Amino acid sequence: MGKVVIIMGSKGDLKWCKGIAEALEGFGIESVMRVASAHKVPLKCYDLIKEYEKEDVVFITVAGRSNALSGFTDAQTWCPVIACPPYSDRFGGGDIYSSLRMPSAVAPMVVLEPANAALAAAKILGLTDRGIQEKIRNYQAEAREALERDDREVDDG
Repeated sequence: MGKVVIIMGSKGDLKWCKGIAEALEGFGIESVMRVASAHKVPLKCYDLIKEYEKEDVVFITVAGRSNALSGFTDAQTWCPVIACPPYSDRFGGGDIYSSLRMPSAVAPMVVLEPANAALAAAKILGLTDRGIQEKIRNYQAEAREALERDDREVDDG
């Protein structure tokens, strides 16, 4: 079974990362959280990537402002990378572009919500793990059932 390595640019991103880790737990997926800034400690960042890519992993990177972490991580590994930048009202939300605009040959996926980043990682790991596939099916079925309940409440109300 694979795991997810959550790399945050600073400890200030810990709450966002905990949301990802909690959602991963729901799929029975192990995660590990680390702090490493591509701007401030690029060699440490590189070493972490190389350490974990020896396993079956998906990286989820969490960095706002000028998000070099996601592109740096993606450029250094063959493993899937999901950027999940925390939303900020600063700069009118424009800092999201540092997660979206990447140079050629650098392609981290961008998912804005922590639970959805966990779901995307689960789907990747689920390609080779039937247990995870079943948990995803159940999760999606529960979401559909909740929506149907909501519709009945509104329709009857």
